[in-house]
Amino acid sequence: MQRLINPWEYRHIGAFGVIHVAGGIIEVTAGAICLSYRAYGWTAFFLAIAALQFAAGYWYITIARSPSART
Repeated sequence: MQRLINPWEYRHIGAFGVIHVAGGIIEVTAGAICLSYRAYGWTAFFLAIAALQFAAGYWYITIARSPSART
């Protein structure tokens, strides 16, 4: 995993996971606002990006909570 994720980000992976989830919440809010104005293209864009943010946040938090490998 350390090779897939930026080293500085990997050292603070729990915090970055929470940041991704918070960003996803903000993007869902933006999608809801666009939906209220019937801007369906922008709604789909924001909700797709939010889904990616939630997936990345879940992945990072899962990595942070997993026990480290013994060497």
